[in-house]
Amino acid sequence: MATPHEIVTQKRAAALQRLAARGYDAPSKVFIGMATCEIAAGSKEVMEVFQEALKGGLKNVYVSQKGCFGRCNLEPTVDVIKKGKKPVTYGKVTVDRAKEIIEKHIIGGKAIAEYIIK
Repeated sequence: MATPHEIVTQKRAAALQRLAARGYDAPSKVFIGMATCEIAAGSKEVMEVFQEALKGGLKNVYVSQKGCFGRCNLEPTVDVIKKGKKPVTYGKVTVDRAKEIIEKHIIGGKAIAEYIIK
């Protein structure tokens, strides 16, 4: 019978494999706020923009959802985390802004200052 330490080690390894299979180790990560209030503000449509970009060939980007940001007045929110750079949180993200974030920040490497939550 496996020891508790061995069980935890096996479960951790399995979890890391699942994350790697989903692309979590990608150099760019995007987290879209999907709490109930963010969905009401339009984050579902924003998520669809990022998912379509992945289907359309956007590479080396992990896209997932996040919980409540606690700033309802700034929703929908999107976090962009690029390896070796400071994380950036965008607020009031629309479908058009999501497309711009993909082109300018994720692909182009330049954050869009006027949309950043400070």
